[in-house]
Amino acid sequence: MNFNPRIQLGILLLCLSFNLHTCANTTVYQILTKYSLPQGILPNSVKSYTLSEDGTFEVVLDKPCYVEFEYLVYYAEKISGKLSIGSITELGGIQVKRFLFWLNVNEIRVDFPSSGSIYFQVGIINKKLDVKQFETVHTCRDNALALCGSSLRHVLQLPAPVDNMEMLITE
Repeated sequence: MNFNPRIQLGILLLCLSFNLHTCANTTVYQILTKYSLPQGILPNSVKSYTLSEDGTFEVVLDKPCYVEFEYLVYYAEKISGKLSIGSITELGGIQVKRFLFWLNVNEIRVDFPSSGSIYFQVGIINKKLDVKQFETVHTCRDNALALCGSSLRHVLQLPAPVDNMEMLITE
């Protein structure tokens, strides 16, 4: 069930007006939803978070970790940025792997009304992805090799022995 962004903003402002201490039972995932962002942009290992009235935030994870979406994503132990309705700017602590390089994710945003897409600003590149892969909170892994282990095993696996091989006769 999607709520009108104006209603979400009203709820958030009401929550902030009573100071964040009255919203102590609110999870970071609920906060993301109130800001019209998918809760799955953060992993399941959030230990704590702070959110100030101007939208600046800091999220602390149990430890640094990796999550595989369409791309492999690294989360530092501390993630920070500025939260506003539909976007996170000044983002720090999240990187994405492209080829052999780890690149900083600087901004995350969604459209109003929702187009079903989420946008990631990585340097000067703006990457559009399907928001569905970020709707659920993903499990954080300790290392990147554990995530691509099955495909790595496939590459390193020796071919199965062949019992019957035809001989090729050449002259």
